[in-house]
Amino acid sequence: MTCPICGKPTAPGFRPFCSRRCADIDLGRWLTGQYRIPVSEQTPPEDEAENSHPLDRSQGIG
Repeated sequence: MTCPICGKPTAPGFRPFCSRRCADIDLGRWLTGQYRIPVSEQTPPEDEAENSHPLDRSQGIG
């Protein structure tokens, strides 16, 4: 297995990375938003959103 940041062989103490440096680079990318998980949000029609509470919709009440 190779480090996803630099391509060197991984080190057991930092797996899947080769070093603390590469692990920190990866963490920094997550914290600054360089990595994103795609999400598709569906919004209810405006009249439904205004007339019901968000918890009611999630529980199938409203």
